[in-house]
Amino acid sequence: MSNHRPVSLLISFSKIFEMVMQTRILKHLTKYNILSNEQYSFRIGLKTDNAIYKLTTEILNAMNNKLLVGGIFCDLEKAFDCVDHDILLSKLKFYGISGKDLAVYHSYLDNRHFRTAIYNDSDNSNKVSSWAKVRHEVPQGSVLGPPLFLLYINDLPKIIDKTSAPVIFADDMSILFAHSNLIDFNKNIHIVFAILNKWFTVNQLSLNFNKTNYVHFTTKSVS
Repeated sequence: MSNHRPVSLLISFSKIFEMVMQTRILKHLTKYNILSNEQYSFRIGLKTDNAIYKLTTEILNAMNNKLLVGGIFCDLEKAFDCVDHDILLSKLKFYGISGKDLAVYHSYLDNRHFRTAIYNDSDNSNKVSSWAKVRHEVPQGSVLGPPLFLLYINDLPKIIDKTSAPVIFADDMSILFAHSNLIDFNKNIHIVFAILNKWFTVNQLSLNFNKTNYVHFTTKSVS
């Protein structure tokens, strides 16, 4: 049950309206080159192959240069469900979406409600919960959810790219480290991990430590 999350069931008009909003926001993001180059998901011309190529190239280049290389592979816990609406709206404003456009997004996120319905096959009936207000999340199943989430985490790569090489696909994050000196190598890992934890706290997100791992890469020994 803990892995279940509500899906937004949209009528046709809502989907069309969201497509118009999506086209406008993507045009704005492209025009001003806002989206981080380290983000590879939900973007035209980019897919998992590009993220994998970037990741393996960074690792192989470091190893070819005789550097120590390792990576933290992060999984965000219920990332899409934990997006804070006030923080998201403030980031939209920061990226140049203001006035009536921002008011539309505020209306889109505000006053959403959900409830759970469980179908009982034995007596052909539904068990329905009471309505609850949605205070966090970008709606799953919506057209606007993915680009809004990208904007929510868009500032993260910029605060860690000086000492690491982040490669991000939606909420899956790979952060690579390379250095010739073991002490500095370990220091950079601890610094970046501390920055990550602070950013997650401020933005009300958290790591799933059961699925977050550190991997050290080495060449195969030749006897």
